[in-house]
Amino acid sequence: MTVYAPEEFSPEEAEVLRRYFTNLDGPVFALVNLPEVVKGALFARYSRSSKSLRRLFLDEFVGDLDVAGDQGVDATIGLERAEELYERVFFEYGDDSVAQLGGVHLACEQASNVLTKILEWGRLASYLEQSTRYIAYDARLAGRYRYYRDLGVLNSRLGTRYVGDMDRMFDSYSLLMEKVTDHVRASVPRDPADSDFVYRQATRAKALDAVRGVLPASSLSNVGIYASGQAYEAMLIRMRAHPLPEAQQYAALMLEELRKVIPSFLRRVDLADRGGRWSDYLTSTRHETSELVRELFAETPTDHSAPVVLTDWDPDGENKLVAAICYPYSSLPESQILRQVEAMSHAEKVAILRSYIGQRENRRHRPGRAFERIDYRFDVLSDYGAFRDLQRHRLLTIEWQALTPNHGYTRPDLVDEAGMTSVFDEVMSRSAALYDDLRPDFPDEASYAVSMAYRIRYVMQFNAREAMHMLELRSSPQGHPAYRRVALEMHRLIAEQAGHRAVADAMTHLTVEAPELERLASERRAEQRRSERP
Repeated sequence: MTVYAPEEFSPEEAEVLRRYFTNLDGPVFALVNLPEVVKGALFARYSRSSKSLRRLFLDEFVGDLDVAGDQGVDATIGLERAEELYERVFFEYGDDSVAQLGGVHLACEQASNVLTKILEWGRLASYLEQSTRYIAYDARLAGRYRYYRDLGVLNSRLGTRYVGDMDRMFDSYSLLMEKVTDHVRASVPRDPADSDFVYRQATRAKALDAVRGVLPASSLSNVGIYASGQAYEAMLIRMRAHPLPEAQQYAALMLEELRKVIPSFLRRVDLADRGGRWSDYLTSTRHETSELVRELFAETPTDHSAPVVLTDWDPDGENKLVAAICYPYSSLPESQILRQVEAMSHAEKVAILRSYIGQRENRRHRPGRAFERIDYRFDVLSDYGAFRDLQRHRLLTIEWQALTPNHGYTRPDLVDEAGMTSVFDEVMSRSAALYDDLRPDFPDEASYAVSMAYRIRYVMQFNAREAMHMLELRSSPQGHPAYRRVALEMHRLIAEQAGHRAVADAMTHLTVEAPELERLASERRAEQRRSERP
């Protein structure tokens, strides 16, 4: 396990925290004895704060709560009877749905950015992750830069090299952040209507967007998770089978904390003939498939391809969409509806689509499940930073390849304009060299060395309803330029290559023009809300 930097709390603080957190000194812990709305609000604030969850709770939440009556609260009350009932229903009768009814808020702190993607793989959970777009990563934790220190690597012949290179990469990040921020403020004038605070926040955010690419994937993050017992069981079994030691270590920590809250729901995870066999299955299939693919494709040269490629779609998709719209309002079988739709005039199809889409006042007004009738599959090559954000969309299928420096990197124009090209490129060279040296002995841990500006290849498959949600959200003015480009290109390909112009035209809240300061409008709204608060 990596060396975790525990926090220090006063005796009075510790007395309060013990009522609501399952431990006070570990990187993984669950929240108990708090109203659901408080846990939700705490996690929402968590993603934009540099503080740990326990410190955030003490500094910004506990003062607004009436905790006097919580001193005698015991989260284990009624647990014995609940476990007896669960044993009868679940272990005797095998009703997995029971485990869907108990949920836990869990915090995983000081996890690498490699691990966060493993944690967030499951669809049936909610995640909030600390953002590299709002928090400067040059702040130290217990006197050290915030990157993951794998003990296997640290104790190897490369341990000193790993720490030295990581520290230099973070030094460069700090320098880049300072110089690019100065450049943005020198080149983008402040609107007299904006306060100095709003201007400084928006310009700082633009600089953070530009320089986050030099951060290595080892950079630490905090992740808040809310999931059912069933979702946690699947997550932990998968993590126990993962080749990355960090994933296995955090799985053990998570299981320990979750068993303090929902022990029965997770009984099968480490039983040799239950979860153990499931993890063994995942391990063996991954290993055998990897070996076979490596053998068959090892000598195949890589073809050049565009950054975003639409690889699969249904040419008859829009007819099928219209038929799906009609289906719940008809008594005819779907095949008959489709034949009639195919015989309709263009004007008739457009009329049905317009009535179904309606007047969308904002991007949250989305048409119904008929839009799930059409699928699109994209092969994407983008920087790792953009992938991190796009991967968080869970109502789709996403698979990604290993993170390496082999696909090259992207360097924002703003870095060049600030005169910091050589500093940025030096970090990229250091990152690639460290990866190459780690790879022979640490094939999975080597990805820690890869800076987020390096590109990764991944495939995304989603239906038209999810496309509407994702492309409108990820093209919004406050979006990062890297994933805005991916979203806009996907929209263009749906319209032009697939020929699904009606679907593309339905995305009326897509933002094509990039603002000068992406976070300016958001900061203005935030200040307005603060001024209106009583």
